Amino acid sequence: MKVYAVGGYNEVGKNMTVVDLGEDAFIFDCGLFLPAVVALQERDKVTNEKTLREIGALPHDHILDSKGIRNKVRAILLSHAHLDHIGALPYVAQRYKADIISTQFTIEVLKSLYFDNKLPLNNRLVAIQPNSSYYVQGKNKKYRVEFVNITHSTLQTSMIALHTDEGVFLYCNDFKFDNDPILGKEPNYDLLKKIAKEGVKAIVVDSLYSSDERKTPSEKIARGLLEDVMLGTSNDKAGILVTTFSSHIARLKSIVDFSKKLNRKPVFLGRSLNKYVGAAINSKLCPFAKEIIIARYKNQVQKTLKRVSKDRDKYVIVSTGHQGEPGSILDRLSKGQLPYSFNPQDHVIFSSSIIPAEANINNRKNMDEHLKKKGVRIFNNVHVSGHPGREDLRDFINMMHAEHVLPAHGDHKKLEPMVELCTELGYKKDKTVHLMSDGGMLEI
Repeated sequence: MKVYAVGGYNEVGKNMTVVDLGEDAFIFDCGLFLPAVVALQERDKVTNEKTLREIGALPHDHILDSKGIRNKVRAILLSHAHLDHIGALPYVAQRYKADIISTQFTIEVLKSLYFDNKLPLNNRLVAIQPNSSYYVQGKNKKYRVEFVNITHSTLQTSMIALHTDEGVFLYCNDFKFDNDPILGKEPNYDLLKKIAKEGVKAIVVDSLYSSDERKTPSEKIARGLLEDVMLGTSNDKAGILVTTFSSHIARLKSIVDFSKKLNRKPVFLGRSLNKYVGAAINSKLCPFAKEIIIARYKNQVQKTLKRVSKDRDKYVIVSTGHQGEPGSILDRLSKGQLPYSFNPQDHVIFSSSIIPAEANINNRKNMDEHLKKKGVRIFNNVHVSGHPGREDLRDFINMMHAEHVLPAHGDHKKLEPMVELCTELGYKKDKTVHLMSDGGMLEI
């Protein structure tokens, strides 16, 4: 078994891992490096494969050509619907004669990415249910792939177990342990324990917050924080804007629920919100579909904001822009570029955290300065993470008893604490726990 760390081992994003089993190979995730994409959009540059490769936004999957792997890829397996895990596929997938397999919600989001970017879809899409198996035909044998339901900050996230003659390869990027989710199924601990008994040869594990000495709280904690801010502050005549991750359907549900308690209509603005909510509707996973207004296109957004501006105490605006992304709805509102002006004491609620990349930190700092000049009330970090803390990871590693551990989803500063944790638990650095780099290969 050879494991190629194609992307996501030197940065937060462009996640891509490849397992080579000799005659057959499998791709796990294929994501974008989002800060580079944001910078590209800020300069109004054309988004295509050539440009994205030049700026380092795509995984360096050309290394598979020189290794003779590209033509033996049998399947592209996707863990969940975030762009740093699937966003590169519309530009890369045509290089592989392989089906793309994932859960229904993830497949629906992927379809919209192809449609929005006007790109041809040459690969067959296979949508399966969480906690189910799928058989992939190799050159001379079939492989069983299990999509184990796990919780995260978007719907139908999976840990992916590839069953091989060498043991199970388990891909766990991203996840959290939420035993009381707002939407969707609970983590399938029973199936994970069954896989552990079978024998896990290698595990790729989300280590972004492996230095944080905590257990990540349930989404119900974020719901409580939102309730405190939306219902527990003086806002009778104030405008209310909430910004969060467009893919976080459970969080959006909470925002809608509390908007109803305020007798306000939730108004969703922006293409990204439309993309993910539309995917949830198509997957029959959106319980609030009939209770919201969605404005996607420029003219729709402007017309809707004019209406909301006249009766701001009757609406809650839900927008993109929580990372301060230039050109996002909130960025343009903060700069007075849309027909809705913030008044002093209006509420701007960030139901999110800043993704730890330099571009995001700088963009948010600039946005906050614009908002403060307008005298709005800013509520930050009304949020809980979708990633495991150090103590979650300790429990997980002890549960799975994998022979080899590959920390992923960050630069080495983010991943080194996971190596340290594994050595605490009996693993040996460079022998059974491996700090990989983009382009590296581990032969087991």
